[in-house]
Amino acid sequence: MMMLHKSLAIFGYACLFMAITSIAQFPPVFDTDGQPLRRGVEYYISPAITDVGGNLTLKSRSNAPCPLFVGQEPVTSTNIGLPVTFTPIMAGKDIIDEGTSVNIVFQALSTCITSTQWRVDAAESDTGRRFMGIGSEDGPAGIFGISRDNGVYNIVWCPAMMGRPRCGRAGILVENGVRLLALDGEAFPFEFVKA
Repeated sequence: MMMLHKSLAIFGYACLFMAITSIAQFPPVFDTDGQPLRRGVEYYISPAITDVGGNLTLKSRSNAPCPLFVGQEPVTSTNIGLPVTFTPIMAGKDIIDEGTSVNIVFQALSTCITSTQWRVDAAESDTGRRFMGIGSEDGPAGIFGISRDNGVYNIVWCPAMMGRPRCGRAGILVENGVRLLALDGEAFPFEFVKA
């Protein structure tokens, strides 16, 4: 009988521990108004530091006719960039937490007849960096997250379902005067402004 009570007590503590850890979550990601980011709401992704560039938008490389890459407006531009929506991979999740896996989609029509969902491209042979592009990507290459480091937010790519991918934080790579979002360099701090 004593053994049964001990077993029940251990089982009870185990259940309590599992309940507490399942309730414990990552903190929400906040916009510049102090509100948590939400599924389907449009936001501009802006630099968290001033005088370096504008909001994120679509950019072309090498004068290509289609803007198929995620880039940054120049600091002197009058364009405000393009808003995005965040869609958690987990069904029924509405608040974007720091630990949430999300799809990021520009809320704009592409003249190039492609999806505006973000994805990570293969590594460039000359730089070794991976650029953020757009296009249909329902697999791991299109799953991102937001982390907070030293008080600022970074966009990260490290999908768990890929085993051990070469994870990375998004930074800016300037190519022929065009500011492009790429992994594998210094992380760039961002903030989120409700559109």
